[in-house]
Amino acid sequence: MAAKKGAERARGGFKASRHGDGKAQRASAAGDKSQQKRAAEQREAKGHRVGTKATSPLLRGRKIDPRKLDGTETVVQLVDGAFQSYNSGRLREACHLFTQLMLEKDVTVGMTLTGALTPAGLGMSTIIPLMEAGFVDWIISTGANLYHDAHFGLGLSMHRGNPQASDTLLREEGVVRIYDIFFDYDVLLSTDAFFRKIIRAPEFQRAMSSAEFHHLCGKYLVEREKALGIPQKSLLAAAYRCGVPIYTSSPGDSSIGMNVAALALEGGTCVIDPNRDVNETASIVLHAKRSGGASGVLIAGGGSPKNFALQTEPQIQEVLGIDEKGHDYFLQITDARPDTGGLSGATPAEAVSWGKIDPDKLPDAVVCYLDSTIALPILTSYALARRKPRKLKRLFDKRGEMMATLQREFARANG
Repeated sequence: MAAKKGAERARGGFKASRHGDGKAQRASAAGDKSQQKRAAEQREAKGHRVGTKATSPLLRGRKIDPRKLDGTETVVQLVDGAFQSYNSGRLREACHLFTQLMLEKDVTVGMTLTGALTPAGLGMSTIIPLMEAGFVDWIISTGANLYHDAHFGLGLSMHRGNPQASDTLLREEGVVRIYDIFFDYDVLLSTDAFFRKIIRAPEFQRAMSSAEFHHLCGKYLVEREKALGIPQKSLLAAAYRCGVPIYTSSPGDSSIGMNVAALALEGGTCVIDPNRDVNETASIVLHAKRSGGASGVLIAGGGSPKNFALQTEPQIQEVLGIDEKGHDYFLQITDARPDTGGLSGATPAEAVSWGKIDPDKLPDAVVCYLDSTIALPILTSYALARRKPRKLKRLFDKRGEMMATLQREFARANG
């Protein structure tokens, strides 16, 4: 019987806090719902204002009390003031994580790109500004994003369109669409012709990492932009100028890879070596850690680029046998659910079990369930307003140094 009464008390109400004074407060602590209710009615009858001081550590978050919007807000004021909860709250946390921790000078920031972001102009509006400000130090992208990025550097146009338009009519008119982005079929043919022309050059006739390949492509796109008088439209060209290495996790899974394969049929010897990509990306993360810094990942979408960025830590720890703990900062923007088992929706907590994320840094991990085309411009504007540009790390130029660190640590770990 005593046990039963104890269980009933355990199921009682809230702990003593601001639910009353003296006897009423003790009743609140005892969990008597009727007395809690009477105490609240007594306070209301006396016109007493309930105190605002929270006693629970769970109530330490800032009080929700935003000012009225009047149209004069900056992005910073909008994010900090109006983005209170739900996914707007996660975007606010993402902006704070990125600007307050990930953009410290000793943090190496890797970014991953999936989804058709560059056709929508995200390369020009967000990714190039992030690179030029030193806020993104290396990138892993789908090949498609890099292929469609080249359209802009070649002076080819993409247009807004109606996603409800007839695809049969579009086909008859020679118009290709990516949802609500329309462009002429000749855009593909012209871009293919450009890549085939440059890949035939002698400097491409060897095995190389995808970062080397994209660096060479960026060099030619810089020259094309200059010839056309186009100011900094191409992500690949901007990466070349900034020394930002760009990898792709699936070199053959894009029109760029398709053109490389086509040239192999006529005797071309350009080979993108995935082994070099795996080791070079691991060396970037390890070198960041061994240099006394930290590693952060900014994931736009998910998919293969997300895994390729995160697998750097299992490569270091599990495969190479080098002592490490995982990435320090994790920021993902995704619309994928975790319960379907796809990597795009996998949480940072799950990544801890693989050694991908440092468990001690799990609080410094944010997932925003948003469309990247909405979140990235806001995050970029917020970061540029809050932080001064960082000195460019120019990691492409340091690949030899970073690989030497990886090889040295591998040799030491394996006797």
